[in-house]
Amino acid sequence: MSAEATDQAPFGRRRGLPRIDLRNLRRFSRAALLGSASRGRLPDAIEHVAKVHRVHHPGADLDVLRKAYVLAESSHRGQMRKSGEPYITHPLAVTLILAELGAETTTLTASLLHDTVEDTEVTLDQVGEEFGEEVRFLVDGVTKLEKVDYGAAAEPETFRKMLVATGNDVRVMSIKLADRLHNMRTLGVMRPEKQARIAKVTRDVLIPLAERLGVQALKTELEDLVFAILHPEEYARTRELLQAHAGRPDPLAQAAEDVRGVLHEAGITAEVLVRPRHFVSVHRVGVKRGELTGTDLGRLLVLVTDDADCYAVLGELHTCFTPVISEFKDFIAVPKFNLYQSLHTAVAGRDGEVTEVLIRTHQMHRVAEAGVIALGNPYAPTEGVDAPEGERADPTRPGWLSRLLDWQSATPDPDIFWTSLRDDLAQDREITVFRSDGGTLGLPAGASCVDAAYALYGDDAHSCIGARVNGRIATLSTVLRDGDTLQLLMASDSRDTASHGPSPEWLDHARTPAARIAINRWLAAHPASQHELREPAEAPESASGLTDHDGQDRQDGQETQDTQATRGSQASPGGQTVAPASTGAGRPEAGIIVDLPGATVRLARCCTPVPPDAITGFAVRGGAVTVHRERCPGVARMTSAGRTAVGVRWADEDDGDGGGDYRVTLFAEAFSRPHLLADLTEAIAAEGAEVVAAAVEPPREQRVRHTYTLQLPDAGRLPTLMRAMRNVPGVYDVTREGRSMAAAH
Repeated sequence: MSAEATDQAPFGRRRGLPRIDLRNLRRFSRAALLGSASRGRLPDAIEHVAKVHRVHHPGADLDVLRKAYVLAESSHRGQMRKSGEPYITHPLAVTLILAELGAETTTLTASLLHDTVEDTEVTLDQVGEEFGEEVRFLVDGVTKLEKVDYGAAAEPETFRKMLVATGNDVRVMSIKLADRLHNMRTLGVMRPEKQARIAKVTRDVLIPLAERLGVQALKTELEDLVFAILHPEEYARTRELLQAHAGRPDPLAQAAEDVRGVLHEAGITAEVLVRPRHFVSVHRVGVKRGELTGTDLGRLLVLVTDDADCYAVLGELHTCFTPVISEFKDFIAVPKFNLYQSLHTAVAGRDGEVTEVLIRTHQMHRVAEAGVIALGNPYAPTEGVDAPEGERADPTRPGWLSRLLDWQSATPDPDIFWTSLRDDLAQDREITVFRSDGGTLGLPAGASCVDAAYALYGDDAHSCIGARVNGRIATLSTVLRDGDTLQLLMASDSRDTASHGPSPEWLDHARTPAARIAINRWLAAHPASQHELREPAEAPESASGLTDHDGQDRQDGQETQDTQATRGSQASPGGQTVAPASTGAGRPEAGIIVDLPGATVRLARCCTPVPPDAITGFAVRGGAVTVHRERCPGVARMTSAGRTAVGVRWADEDDGDGGGDYRVTLFAEAFSRPHLLADLTEAIAAEGAEVVAAAVEPPREQRVRHTYTLQLPDAGRLPTLMRAMRNVPGVYDVTREGRSMAAAH
């Protein structure tokens, strides 16, 4: 079903803005063809816009609107829309949409002129000379880039330009949203494939932007129009459902009467309205709840004078009706990131049916409907406050917009920008994190400490070495929750990226485009710094076929001086660790049976498998078999290198060589402090493990890395051992695979 068809549907719109119907369009058309009114009198075509504007702004100067209309009408004269109407009807309709939302005069002036530079001979300089720099900036912000100059990149680059302009003046996006709404209302004259393409961009970009700017009145109608085009069958079913309920008694009307009675008895002055859900909302509720009742098709809206009355209404409703506590949300005390404020609750009436109720002041309702548009002109000078030259203090620029502007500037490729923009806007919820300096940071839900670091510090976040979340040491992979307190720990010299920087694993924890783009850029510039898990270099063949931890041959049973020095938790000079030799060949090593008679078994140092890990083996030179955990990255490398896979399994007691000690290498990442080594070895000893070898790398930027080769009497105690090591103060990660923050060194 086309958007034009939905425009005429009797149930196509149940709330929000009044539409410009065909009679108004015809009236605009006649007025446009007849020309302007006499001097000093508003043209007939813009008279209705002026009346609506004066409702919100009684003292508005309408002369500038008359001048803008005269210029727009004369410039577009002779141009027709695909619907057959004079083109001037489009900027008039867009301007009326904004006027109904309460936009101030400058926005309406720019709205009337928003297509003149793009489609007529009017230049930006002319607009600036006639109407001032603000109007010029707004018109320039919504003017599309030419396909002749940008080719396939014209659309993403136009949106990039528009978003950058929005960062300086949110009124740019207000005009664009109203422009897209009117185009969507009249999209039925387009080919179906073009309808679908425009609807998808509207769904992926414009609707999320309307949500983030709080312009719910535009967002909800855009959702319904997109729903009708992209999901015609679901739209038709929803329409039939609404038609079926239209002839029945409305339970919400009775619920509204009951609420009015309760509030009247309590002496609370309030306006109680039935607020029908729009199409997409009805569809979503149906998917969530299954069969719908009459109360599911809308909600009650209670409007009062001040904030205190909101809570008074809530108290009366929860006293006189049965509240559904799980449905209560307080967006007055904690507003949403898009300026939205309201109390949400649900109560069960006398018949047991549950009714959702929204409680807000009249001003909150204006902001809930119109978002940033309801704020008027946020750039009007404030008496006694001087902004720095060239800067504009923008109270409407939220954190999400600042983040978007930051990462887009680092993304020159239009395809990557377009994909990242859609991904960013797909995050439909935001959390607030409190910084240690008392400020706040807005992040998308699911963001980690990695995202927070790049949101706060940009590329300087490469030197982030850890975090404290709610006062406790946390890894950078920690997912943040709404209300968390965050302190990021940075290296003392953030310019020294040669010795530290992000590892590829950071990408697994980065949710925001800004973080992913910055990490990928650093990794591309420092390929040699990426930590790769490699099989130890193979040593020349020897009689014993044995290799130590560094891949060097040693005679069976020989213990080197370095091994003796490290026994008992002693670190060897220079941070080098030498582990004991493997045991003799021809028998199970560490309880492993190999399907290759006479082979020497070597546990891979990159993953140090222990029971009950799933394992696989590969034949290497010297008649040895290297055993890996199945999910070790080394398995893929060995396979691609053409190594022969060998069957391996853990021995059990029936094999005669099962049980006994198991060896494992653990890496402990910690912040450097006195007595850390002693505390860690004490924790290890308390769990019954023996330290075969230990190494402590020289501290680097307040971080230190300990490597322990441990002998366990029972492999099943490994998880408990690792937990005990993590509980040591200052330790923020313990891993077997060596892929933690070592990559950042």
